Amino acid sequence: MIVRIMGEGQVRLDDGHLTELNKLDDELLEEMQSGDEEGFRRTLGALLDAVRRLGTPLPDDSLEPSELILPSPDATLSEVREMLRDDGLIPG
Repeated sequence: MIVRIMGEGQVRLDDGHLTELNKLDDELLEEMQSGDEEGFRRTLGALLDAVRRLGTPLPDDSLEPSELILPSPDATLSEVREMLRDDGLIPG
């Protein structure tokens, strides 16, 4: 799967990592629903760090169709709310 982090680029991520990422996504969704700004910041950072750690960066000149688009690390809670699907950022 190709994942784009807005403002950073793309990484190739093995589908086997989706379970770990879905746990963070579920936590992020809960924090957004409760308006927990501090928890939202922490979990968004953890989600993006996990994608960076588990994925393989694609070259800057590569432009592959992204199957998943994640917000930038400095995205606000309201900006991410607009990006969310009913079930979170990461499809189950």
